[in-house]
Amino acid sequence: MTSAVDMIDLRDRLILVTGATRGIGRAVAVAAAAAGAELIITGRTVGALEEVDDEIRAAGGHATMVEHDMKDTPAIPRLAAAIANRWGRLDGFVANAAMLPALTPIGHLTEANWDEALAVNLTGQWHMIKAFDPLLRASSSGRAVLVTTGATVGSRPFWAPYAATKAALEALGRSWAGESEQTNLKVNMLDPGGTATGMRASAFPGEDPETLPSPADIAPAFLTLLSESCDLQGQRVSAREMLAL
Repeated sequence: MTSAVDMIDLRDRLILVTGATRGIGRAVAVAAAAAGAELIITGRTVGALEEVDDEIRAAGGHATMVEHDMKDTPAIPRLAAAIANRWGRLDGFVANAAMLPALTPIGHLTEANWDEALAVNLTGQWHMIKAFDPLLRASSSGRAVLVTTGATVGSRPFWAPYAATKAALEALGRSWAGESEQTNLKVNMLDPGGTATGMRASAFPGEDPETLPSPADIAPAFLTLLSESCDLQGQRVSAREMLAL
């Protein structure tokens, strides 16, 4: 039986996935490789990157591994320069790396909680957008996917830093999309929805992961937004919506 991934062609496309060592980032990287893409994968530990690289090779793909912590912002323009020197372009960017601070009342948050959430979920993302924008515009069909969350909608007690930084990321993405309307670059925000990941388990320890889609189940939603045929711009979409197309 032909799967949704099998129907998406990413051959000859260079795609960078942040936070690729586990969960959604890992599944998207492997699925993109299976669809023919060449990958650049980032993560905080070499060992975890090597495990993902093994999966990518098993899927018939090739990846360049980059050990990187989102708080290390000086490393981001260096990475962009290395990509420019080697490939001269970037066809896809998945801004997946994020951290979930302690779920606690706003008044109980520590300065360290707040600062880390901003550094990883927002400031680091801006540095990447700034560095990768010229590379994505150099592609004939650059595609950027910023990973957001349902926590940006409605009242989410105890989720303030995560919800605030992701809501700000959405605003950043809409501005970026508006600035890119006259180019070949398409920028969209994707809400994966409840997915069986380690981050989800830490937030909802009593939840049965078997009741949720796996990261591999929702990966095709990302691949659709990364494909050359995608013409959406500045949209906030859910994985469910994309999988229904």
